[in-house]
Amino acid sequence: MNNITLSGKVEQVTLTDGDMRLDVLSYGARTMAWRLGEIPLILGYRDPRQYLQDTFSMGAIVGPVANRIRGAAFDLGGVRYDLDRNAGAHTLHGGAAGLGHCAWTIAQETDRDAVLTYTSKPGEGGFPAEVAFEIRVSLRQRRLTYAISAVPDRPTPISLAQHNYYTLGQTSGIAETCLRLAAAEVLEADSEGIPTGRRLSAADEGLDFTRLRKISAARRALDDFFLFDPARDRNKPVAELLAPSGIAMSVRSDQPGTQVYTGAHLGAPFGAGAGLCIEPAGYTNAVNTPEFPSVIFTPDQPYKQMLTLEIAGAG
Repeated sequence: MNNITLSGKVEQVTLTDGDMRLDVLSYGARTMAWRLGEIPLILGYRDPRQYLQDTFSMGAIVGPVANRIRGAAFDLGGVRYDLDRNAGAHTLHGGAAGLGHCAWTIAQETDRDAVLTYTSKPGEGGFPAEVAFEIRVSLRQRRLTYAISAVPDRPTPISLAQHNYYTLGQTSGIAETCLRLAAAEVLEADSEGIPTGRRLSAADEGLDFTRLRKISAARRALDDFFLFDPARDRNKPVAELLAPSGIAMSVRSDQPGTQVYTGAHLGAPFGAGAGLCIEPAGYTNAVNTPEFPSVIFTPDQPYKQMLTLEIAGAG
């Protein structure tokens, strides 16, 4: 483990297996770098200290509720909870003090595994519960796994997302990278990116990625929540990427859908469209949309998520 003094004590741990290397920071449980040999597979800052000023959720675990919550508030058990407003009138990725900005503990480490933990306090960010979060990051040859769990002390919304910006070795942006999703529907969203509750045909919206096609073929830049087909073959990936570099990545997830973001709002030192986020999670704004699958978890029914990324190609 490499201990780096930033603000307080921030630790960096490096996992290696075969030709793969992964660097993880305790700050925000962030994946700082993922490399195939010398090829970078994700965007990241060179200096770990830069993550303290990051505004793009670069490599972070975001939550306790990923994506947007309308009006920065929700009702649960007859009580209204007011949250941090960090996206206009709304909450994004848990607010300014969300999990991506917290000091996690690297509780265990080996050459190929790291376990990070963080326990939130009741009322933190406006959310009601104390929650014990744990992430196990594992590297096995060309397979990277994030096993995520969260145990609350009372009912509370939880919906985490891993926020890497994938490049797969492309330095000129991801427009020509090909994408496939096991998703024929998207959530309709308003002008502020909040779902209306309606489900739309991805094909009708010009966002059909049920077959492998270039990201540039989409009608517009992507920042949309795609709904995985519940009848899909569970033995197959929910998403696949193929970059012009020849590197491919498959994504397996147990979540009901994913936000797909093509980085249109990235800024210095990164360019717009420099990386692609695939963020499996619960439905956006589910806490305020009764018709969406619930993201409320309890001590008896804790939260779990499994995300597996596998690389192929380039030797």
